[in-house]
Amino acid sequence: MKRLTLYIKGYPVIILLLACSTLLLFSCDDNDDQGENTNMRNMEEIRANITSGTWIIELYNDSGEDETGIYAGYSFSFNSNGTLVADNGNEQYNGTWSVSDDDDSDDDNSSSNEDDIDFNIAFSTPGFLAELTDDWDIDTYSSSRIELFDISGGDNTTDLLTFRKN
Repeated sequence: MKRLTLYIKGYPVIILLLACSTLLLFSCDDNDDQGENTNMRNMEEIRANITSGTWIIELYNDSGEDETGIYAGYSFSFNSNGTLVADNGNEQYNGTWSVSDDDDSDDDNSSSNEDDIDFNIAFSTPGFLAELTDDWDIDTYSSSRIELFDISGGDNTTDLLTFRKN
């Protein structure tokens, strides 16, 4: 039985195919997996930071208007069970919070989906706390500060919210 082997420039085709597939295999980009792992680590770090101690609003800028003073005297407790308490010493209001991986970059300044983590806040009442209800994008965070922003879908203005550890 005669065996037919194809050659290109003196090399058997099978060896060229193996070499090409090996190159393709090792040149595949795993940035998606790395981005997801980075997001998971960042989300865990954010949760650990925010559930430690109480926080105050250092800045709330609603579409260019500084409304920080409305929240003077309130401290915020982000509990590990997802509840959020705003307390001014006389009154307490309950809400919820969470951190989530958002794969939609349409609502932020980023051109890529990497590191797009949302900080979600929800209060139903009173109105001034309900103003904070949103899926905020995280600009920067540390163990004592978290800076959030939201780009409005309607008029493309930006809201800014900064919490500082009390």
